[in-house]
Amino acid sequence: MKNDEYRPVATSLSRMTLAQRVEEQLVDLLLTAQLKPGDKLPTEKELVEMLQVSKPVMKEALSSLESLGILTRRAKDGIYFNEKVGTKPFSTMLSLMTGNLEAVVEARMTLELGLVTFAAEKITEDELRQLKRSIEAIEATDDNDYGDQDLKFHRIIALSVDNPIIQGMVDSLLVAHKKVNMQIQKREKSKTISHHNAIYDALEARDPQAAYQAMYQHLNFVRNKVLDKEN
Repeated sequence: MKNDEYRPVATSLSRMTLAQRVEEQLVDLLLTAQLKPGDKLPTEKELVEMLQVSKPVMKEALSSLESLGILTRRAKDGIYFNEKVGTKPFSTMLSLMTGNLEAVVEARMTLELGLVTFAAEKITEDELRQLKRSIEAIEATDDNDYGDQDLKFHRIIALSVDNPIIQGMVDSLLVAHKKVNMQIQKREKSKTISHHNAIYDALEARDPQAAYQAMYQHLNFVRNKVLDKEN
């Protein structure tokens, strides 16, 4: 494929995030459908010239994408996007978004607010019991180290929608949730429990509007806490 058939978007790159930005630009070729899973990329030398970065930076970016399972470098054959990347492009992009926490938080809110409204219609009695147990597990913690149970609560809600077409959204949500959780140094268990109980009550009542409002209150609290660094 000729270089002029597609063009990664060139941006101003700081040294601290240079390799990460290169990763994002290469993945953007997939997200904008300029290349498809399984397609061959330009040579490493051509990529260096196209993105105007050094060879060490390009090698670091390519190695990172290879470790993520996004591309494969074949000896004497070139660089290829892996076939499986096409099933989860949004998750892939979230995995790379290390320098824009606000974007990750907003992505999580967008995904989860949509999912919880459908969960109010589709969640089963067994899943409601699982939610209640996760809240009780948070209540039982002594050291405020309840991140795993918090993730479990949100995962149960997302999976309860049980729609194979939006399975990739669930995977993306979990990636975003973990990235946001990593930024929280000090948890407020009483508020988490209160928010989770409000979400649970709305889901138990099969009330999509109340579920949306309760989830928004919870996620907005998390957003303010993380972005304002009030940890």
